[in-house]
Amino acid sequence: MDDFRRVADEVAADIAAGRLRPGDRLPPQREFARQRAIANSTAARVYKELVLRGLTVGEVGRGTFVRAAAPRPQPALAEPADSRVDLELTYAFVPEQASLLAESMGALLRPDVLEASMRPVGAAGTLPARGSVADLLAREDWRPDQERVLFAGNGRQAIAAAMTALVSPGARIGVEELTYPVVKAIASRLGVTLVPLAVDAAGLVPEAVEAAMRKTPLDAVYLQPTLHNPLSLTMPVERRIELAGLLRRLDLHAIEDAIWSFLRHDLPPLAALAPERTILVDSLSKRLAPGLTLGFAVVPEALGANVSTALRSGGWTPMRFALDAATRWLSDGVVGKVTRAKQAEAAARQELAARHLGEFAVHSDPHSFYCWWELPPPWRADTFVAAAARQGIAVTPAAAFAVGHYRAPNAIRLGLASPPTDILARALATLAGLARSTPDDLLSE
Repeated sequence: MDDFRRVADEVAADIAAGRLRPGDRLPPQREFARQRAIANSTAARVYKELVLRGLTVGEVGRGTFVRAAAPRPQPALAEPADSRVDLELTYAFVPEQASLLAESMGALLRPDVLEASMRPVGAAGTLPARGSVADLLAREDWRPDQERVLFAGNGRQAIAAAMTALVSPGARIGVEELTYPVVKAIASRLGVTLVPLAVDAAGLVPEAVEAAMRKTPLDAVYLQPTLHNPLSLTMPVERRIELAGLLRRLDLHAIEDAIWSFLRHDLPPLAALAPERTILVDSLSKRLAPGLTLGFAVVPEALGANVSTALRSGGWTPMRFALDAATRWLSDGVVGKVTRAKQAEAAARQELAARHLGEFAVHSDPHSFYCWWELPPPWRADTFVAAAARQGIAVTPAAAFAVGHYRAPNAIRLGLASPPTDILARALATLAGLARSTPDDLLSE
């Protein structure tokens, strides 16, 4: 065996055994040659071989580093399936985001900067962070007061803190009759009762809020005006204005979940129309990645102390390093670049869904990473989910989003964000084929 391949095999074995871990830096080639008692030219060939095998990556001016583990192979759409195509998750990744994020991390790793980032930070974060988030959320004619921005570890914690501040244990909060499942879990832990409110093609129905208030007063409402999950609806500005007036008239507060609003930046948030009645909650998890998250909320002045207390008592305040990293990504324009890439990616995936599912009752927004499919008879959501699982495809039934005793429609949500586009296309084609058949057809196979 050639010397360079033998040495490359030895390094590969160290990586496989965990003696060299992802991110570890290999010595400069001359030092490596001395350590291994090989020629400099042989060391150069070893390093090239490791790159070709996908085990390392060279960064100009920095050196050669052990690469992160390769992603698991994507599943084939065949039965039986040992792995699956996940159309439940809605986390989007674009190829350029890791390199963009890495470029801004170097300054954070300087000892003096890192030392500051290891110190604790409260719910108010830092002045640069508040300013960066206010800029991020700003619209053409609205920018939130940066002194009203508070931070949490993630968006879910920000929602929990807002709910804690507004709703007493045992009290009621109105939510859309189909809602983000995590909100159901949060309410359960807080001892809060969710009241399902009707939704139409424009989103939350104001008359449903008034009717619920007449029956038993609500402490607050939670809603998703932009790219509602799971329905993919976006509330028009006229409905937003109507709801803002309703909140004032009923002396009611709202928690506005704006997690997906980065994909549609063309409408004013409810917080811009009724700032004194609305807590706007957002995060970086969808904009960037679930492992790089930071939650934040724009809170009316009268509620600031209550939300801050909820964040502290719940242990939901942010980590300083995550806060500083997010501030740098925001100020460097990295978040904006990743956002634009994801907006384009969402549009491309919606076109793919329309191509394969256009004959069916599929509802979505061209900016969204998911769609809502009202299944054709005789399919029921539970049987369709099971049939899709047999083909190695995971989808979410409507019942997962239903609130209280609301009877879920015969529908599923498809998350379009996670699989590579070729795998997504095959999955959508497979689901379309299922929908054209019947459950009895499958039983007869």
